[in-house]
Amino acid sequence: MKIQDIFEKDITRDIQGVIKVGQDDAQTIKQDLDEYVVTSELQRYFADFFDAYQKGINGTTDKMGVWISGFFGSGKSHFLKILSYLLNSQVQVDGMSAVEFFKQQNKVADPMTIANMDLAASVPSDVILFNIDSESKSGNKSSENAIRNVFLQVFNKMQGFTDKNFWLADMEQMLVADGLYDDFKVAYKGLNPKHDDWEKGRDRYAFEAKIAIEPALKQVGYRYDMPNFSADYELNIKDFAERVATYINAKGDNHHVVFLVDEVGQFIGDDIKRMLNLQTIVEELGVATGGKAWVIVTSQQAIDEVTTNLSGTDFSKIQGRFDTKISMSSADVAEVIKKRLLAKTNDAAGLLEGDFENNKQAILNKFNFGSERKWRKYKSAQDYADVYPFVPYQFELLQSVLTAVREHGSDGKHLSEGERSMLAIFKESAEKIGDDDISNLVPFSSFYDGLESFIDHEHRIVISNAEKNEAVNPHEEKNPFALRVLQTLFMVKHVDSFEKNLDGIATLLISSNDEDVLLC
Repeated sequence: MKIQDIFEKDITRDIQGVIKVGQDDAQTIKQDLDEYVVTSELQRYFADFFDAYQKGINGTTDKMGVWISGFFGSGKSHFLKILSYLLNSQVQVDGMSAVEFFKQQNKVADPMTIANMDLAASVPSDVILFNIDSESKSGNKSSENAIRNVFLQVFNKMQGFTDKNFWLADMEQMLVADGLYDDFKVAYKGLNPKHDDWEKGRDRYAFEAKIAIEPALKQVGYRYDMPNFSADYELNIKDFAERVATYINAKGDNHHVVFLVDEVGQFIGDDIKRMLNLQTIVEELGVATGGKAWVIVTSQQAIDEVTTNLSGTDFSKIQGRFDTKISMSSADVAEVIKKRLLAKTNDAAGLLEGDFENNKQAILNKFNFGSERKWRKYKSAQDYADVYPFVPYQFELLQSVLTAVREHGSDGKHLSEGERSMLAIFKESAEKIGDDDISNLVPFSSFYDGLESFIDHEHRIVISNAEKNEAVNPHEEKNPFALRVLQTLFMVKHVDSFEKNLDGIATLLISSNDEDVLLC
């Protein structure tokens, strides 16, 4: 039996390796919800979140912040995206809401959590999911109001207004308030040189202010002066929160606005002003809306770790506002990978369990790391069948490698388009040996290819040049053994918990149960 034939689902099927905002076509949404594994840990997190969220529906609360933390690749961005589906009643899958689809699939077990999910889906909501670094304009990133600027941009965009210029967005809002917006659009289309619709042409505001925008405003009887689009824009955070509250109140019917902000911890970094900006936004939204506006963020670090690093400032208020704290663990990621990616057919599971029972000691004795640290081996025949063609230690060690790449590489520090998931890296590694027989294993060195795009160029080029070096690759092989050793050494270089001894490195290179390992 070939490795590619042992899985319950096709190992080559498309799985989004990077969670990106905007990937919201019907097929992607269905796959995201259908294949989402709600582990026992996630059952608790859904319960905690929806219990907190219902307080803003049934009453008022100023504890309307959620802080989701987890290591790079842990799935926190995916969890954020799933929440965006569940909170948005407009998301439909096979004619059902996301919550109904979840219920049909028996994703969540607790009746109270299900009731709270139903309640959340029953109220009208504007769900705004965004990566804060991607949305931040280059000129605004250094501003002390950098976070406020992004929140205002995405709030304007959600309402159909421009996110390119705050003055222009204000003008659009005033036109709407006066009932003149549609008339203005008609006038603008007739006056601008290209006769474009307003939504297409408004980005040319700097060039068309005098020849099209101002004449169109006068034509419809606009009662304000046309704004100076290049002037500094001042809006304090309290006024922003009141704008959100005014919008919510105008909508009525217990309307909610939810800001889901990916990678806020990375965006804040060690910038005290940005953290104060976020604290004030959450505080003022809590006061102004009483739990009708929510802020849900992701971060590499837990909130207490972030605030501790920013010494000398009191961040106790933000701790209180982000009352719901969710921490994605490595054990949870391993469970997701096993259930979503590595689930086996009944025949394959039986065959693998039999192979392990017949060769138990030979298999276990291969994995000798030569260190005091006990890295996980297979616990049982079932564990072997569940994890194969991987080895249990690889889940935790790859997590540590991902974190090290993020911390020690400049490319790794600026991943603004979402994070590469461990799930995707495991999938790609399994695909590589899909045509092999079921005695083979995925060596740890195989993970390098999945990480390569996130590694600094100066390090990538060293490994790339090594493959062309006669001393390293005298026979011009593709991916020779010496290169795999180099890739492995690079990956574990900054992992302090892994001892870089000969036994350990040799163990990371094991690619078959039939290989003999010379232990020194």
